[in-house]
Amino acid sequence: MCGMANSETIAVTTHGRYLVEPARGRAAGILIGCHGYAETAETQLDRLRSIPGVDRWTLVAIQGLHRFYRGRTQEVVASWMTRQDREQAIADNLAYVRGVVDAVMAGAAPLVFSGFSQGVAMAFRAACASPRPVTGVIAVGGDVPPELDRDALARVSAAILARGEQDEWYTPAKWSADQTRLRGARVHVRDVGFAGGHEWHADVSRAAAEFLQRLG
Repeated sequence: MCGMANSETIAVTTHGRYLVEPARGRAAGILIGCHGYAETAETQLDRLRSIPGVDRWTLVAIQGLHRFYRGRTQEVVASWMTRQDREQAIADNLAYVRGVVDAVMAGAAPLVFSGFSQGVAMAFRAACASPRPVTGVIAVGGDVPPELDRDALARVSAAILARGEQDEWYTPAKWSADQTRLRGARVHVRDVGFAGGHEWHADVSRAAAEFLQRLG
């Protein structure tokens, strides 16, 4: 009769991938992007590029560490984490994003995180754990991680919370609860609803442009 196997973890070194698009002229700040499940850094970079006037900002799109092929195709996509070894995955991701920020930041500048879907949780976690001051978070179609308490969320000055009216994943109840949590932490919140589904809508890009204009 076989005995019970012990489940163990071990820390290893791996390599992450990110894209950098320099600002035109002197950068107004750094805008970090975190993509959704089964997407790539290129996908999130295209979303950031859709923001009017964003060429004044240095854009950085970070790809999740966990790469895989989409279905039976040769297309490589990525995700941030699964429920397995969740705490270790969060720690790995935070160290990864912190390393990217250290690599691209030169001096003091506004630092903004953005995320879509699964990337929203990563954006908030990275913003709340950042050793550098974070000016804001642009969150689209994803919820604020449950483990972030009021003190952690208070490290974010301002946030956009965007949701499509037909989004079945990011429900009205989650959206409302996230607004309440952030405002309870004294985060200045702009809620953006739009006629669409689980997507980065043109209304989001316009709201993000106004948000960044005030910061930069």
